[in-house]
Amino acid sequence: RFFTMTNDDEPPVVLQSRHVLPTSGKEVVVISINRPTQLNCFNADVCHSLASIFRSLRGDDDEDLAAVILTGEGSSFCAGADLSDPPSPLIMSSDLPHHLAVNPVHQMSLMQVPIIAALKGYIITGGFELALACDILVGDNTVVFRDTHCKFNLAPCWGLSQKLQRRIGPGRAKIISLGAIPVRASQAHAWGLVDDLVVAADGKTSLDRAFEIADSIGKNASQMVVRYRKVMDEGGSMPLEQGLKRERGLGLAHYIEAVGDGNTFSNAKEFITDEKRPRSKL
Repeated sequence: RFFTMTNDDEPPVVLQSRHVLPTSGKEVVVISINRPTQLNCFNADVCHSLASIFRSLRGDDDEDLAAVILTGEGSSFCAGADLSDPPSPLIMSSDLPHHLAVNPVHQMSLMQVPIIAALKGYIITGGFELALACDILVGDNTVVFRDTHCKFNLAPCWGLSQKLQRRIGPGRAKIISLGAIPVRASQAHAWGLVDDLVVAADGKTSLDRAFEIADSIGKNASQMVVRYRKVMDEGGSMPLEQGLKRERGLGLAHYIEAVGDGNTFSNAKEFITDEKRPRSKL
């Protein structure tokens, strides 16, 4: 594992490791908050470390990187801010470039490859916002989500007021946020807050499942994964007609390029006509 730390005399606050995926042969980077005795509550060091890692990965331009997995050491993903040493809310709410440089959620939003959250235990307030900054949320039966902003007279600054309602609908988002109620695994899955729920009978962890999803992504054309993800994200914040126009723009630009490369259509034809490939029973 590669470590990110701010003081040589202290343990690393964030762990970073790179792994080769077994089927696709592509790679995945696992980023893990490393404050398990504090339930991975974050302080300024954690925020700065996360922002630095995502910023460096974004600048990598590594075609072998299929995805990034964000998780936490120990029993929980992230139980929010460390109230004994919280990051400055003024900095985390600021749009100034030097403040955005240390804002982990902003740096996550600039990533080109998908980010998969491997969730467990507590996902509270700021930890909730870190989870919602990911593309795909995988959880196990221990997950508990809670937004305590209203309970403690705090304002969200990493997107919770906007992203949650877009994911599960405004009514359910208001139940969670205005009521500050905990949402456990089965309800989170039923409401679409967790995209994939690993149960104990599966014999897998949420991290195991996140690796499988990353491997599935890695089997596909990395260029189109990046482009498809981008058009989904951009279109999701637009009215439908504008989103459809954005998709047509992607299609036009991509196929102008694909017609010239001489490979895209021949590869698709080869796949379709391959008698040995797995086929649907439908």
